[in-house]
Amino acid sequence: MAQDRALITDPLGRAFRMLSAEVAELGFCPPVSTVYNPLDYAWAPFERYLELGAREGQQVLLLGMNPGPWGMAQTGVPFGSPGVVREWLGIEEAVQKPAIEHPSRPVLGFDSPREEVSGNRLWGWARERFTTPQRFFDRFFIANYCPLVFMEDTGRNRTPDKLPAAERRSLFSACDRALEEVVRVLRPVQIVGIGKFAEDRARAVFGARDIPVGRILHPSPASPVANRGWAPQAERQLLELGVGLQ
Repeated sequence: MAQDRALITDPLGRAFRMLSAEVAELGFCPPVSTVYNPLDYAWAPFERYLELGAREGQQVLLLGMNPGPWGMAQTGVPFGSPGVVREWLGIEEAVQKPAIEHPSRPVLGFDSPREEVSGNRLWGWARERFTTPQRFFDRFFIANYCPLVFMEDTGRNRTPDKLPAAERRSLFSACDRALEEVVRVLRPVQIVGIGKFAEDRARAVFGARDIPVGRILHPSPASPVANRGWAPQAERQLLELGVGLQ
């Protein structure tokens, strides 16, 4: 069983390490002042996440945009708010420090007192619906399209779609290649973007190829719609995409 799992996690690990190395070479201009790469300093918990959750032929690859400052930036796990990663997924590996740290967005790893609302909503739904991580991962795997966190001088988050066109081209080129490899290894039946950006990037990469691409509502607290009961809305959208939840 361990050998079979390695056939998935080893090529996935190589794909994400290559992505990490490629994006580490990129430069970003103001208003971006600080960039975090959790695939570098938080590799240990991310690798454990791959070992726990990656399966060949999972029904759905849930694709997010990029890490949040209080989620994956702290734990290395996509949408990984510290509490749910530690208590439900059982992951609590060592997290190092980024080379340059923003004073208002310190990386404290699993000691971070902040929780990510989006992560609590997404993983909280997974826990409520599937009870155990194993049952969830038998059907779903969560990954982010872009591995980097972008911050302005004030600490304000800046999303990849807001970068200048030339910076987006270089970044998206690396992320597109990584997404293709992740899908090649995992062989999901369907890709579901968590929000419009992720859906658009999946469609840009896969176009009219055989794998269906859809979207669910992003669980961000910045979305008034998501604040009116994100989980039932997301479930309804999944059902409309033909994703079974039983």
